[in-house]
Amino acid sequence: MAKTTVEGGGGLPAAAKEAAELKRELQRAVKAVVEDDDYSLEVTDRAMQCLCALKELKLKPLNSNPLDIRSLSLSLPIPPHEFVCPLSGQLMKDPVVLASGQTYDRPFIQKWLKDGHRTCPETKQVLSHSVLTPNHLVRKMISQWCQKHGIELPGPSHDENQDIITNADRDHLNSLLEMLSSSKVPEQKKAAKEVRVLTKQMPSLRAVFGECNDAITKLLNPLLSGNVNTHPDLQEDLVTTVLNISIHDSNKKLVAENPVALPFLIESLKFGTLETRSNSAAALFTLSALDSNKHIIAKVGALKPLIDLLNEGQPLAMKDAASAIFNLSIVHENKGRAVAEGAIKVIMKKIRGRVLIDELLAILALLSSHHKAIEEMGELGAVSCLLSIINEDTSDRNKENCIAILYTMCYNDRTKLREIWLDESVNGTISSLAQSGTSRAKRKANGILERLDRYVSLVHTT
Repeated sequence: MAKTTVEGGGGLPAAAKEAAELKRELQRAVKAVVEDDDYSLEVTDRAMQCLCALKELKLKPLNSNPLDIRSLSLSLPIPPHEFVCPLSGQLMKDPVVLASGQTYDRPFIQKWLKDGHRTCPETKQVLSHSVLTPNHLVRKMISQWCQKHGIELPGPSHDENQDIITNADRDHLNSLLEMLSSSKVPEQKKAAKEVRVLTKQMPSLRAVFGECNDAITKLLNPLLSGNVNTHPDLQEDLVTTVLNISIHDSNKKLVAENPVALPFLIESLKFGTLETRSNSAAALFTLSALDSNKHIIAKVGALKPLIDLLNEGQPLAMKDAASAIFNLSIVHENKGRAVAEGAIKVIMKKIRGRVLIDELLAILALLSSHHKAIEEMGELGAVSCLLSIINEDTSDRNKENCIAILYTMCYNDRTKLREIWLDESVNGTISSLAQSGTSRAKRKANGILERLDRYVSLVHTT
């Protein structure tokens, strides 16, 4: 069947005729703007409407209804001036504030910076840095305006890799680090706050700390004056900055080997505000991702304050502490340290209270390879606690950790077999897991059942 083409007058396809009319209208509007010094705003609006309509017409499928296109395009509202990016001339989708205070659409100002410009396009002001701060207020106002006029505004797109580090950024950071060496507390606080914000908002700036040998030492200069101990806000900003820069992989070794950094984190972990202690734990967790750092961090005494925070902190702080303890306990020699510092007692207390079960069972499974940990778990009633979790918990991972710990306990302390046997005769906990658990859980459960069979046989023969 032949395809029917919708046409207008003159034998042209309707879309082509529509485009021709729009071009003539645009030509008249542009001519009025160019030739008349006293042209009206209505004329410029009309020119913009024609351009928008032409763009839509170009993008529309060929079989679209031309009348619908025109009625839509020519009635498009003109956005307020403050919603339009000065660089693109278009409605902003992701408004951000430049160091000059001017607002631009993110992709266009990023391209401006990538092209090597170091000034604000509008004010021509030299930029002190190239951090782009989201303008949430303008974004919200644009969204409301779009909703009112039935326009769909695409969501903002963020790309951290597009951060630009300029010489101005480096100079600005260096000036802030120099301010931290000041003897004046207000200057130290101001600099610490700004470095904290910059290292959070501009991830690529974190790498600069690795390029300068003494940058981390300069950051922590206020420690030398003793001001940190009496100014909790300064301490919190410095700790959080250490956390921010530690996220960058190349900085992990530098921070851990700095003679000031780890002692400062541990001191803050002991005596800081709750947020400071939580961020100190998070920094130690981040640093402990590097195997060589696991040894260093434990040797300088981090485990005890981490365990204390786990014992007495709020949920988020406890989670940071647990994550750090888990990482450190991967190293065999640190397991003994953790047990000696009271980790088993605290972990069992939290597990009984059903707090952070996932994280704490994982730590307990790690520590169960240490004989002292097995002894303490037995004394603290771990067998009944772990069996109850297997019965009530739906997490395969938690059941797997529980049965792995029980398996180790059985092989290291035969007295626990009786307790497991008594539960098994009533609840069948191990047998059930041997049937329905993960492959690892099944292996461990069957291993325990084999030992139970031998235990029962021995009991009956004696």
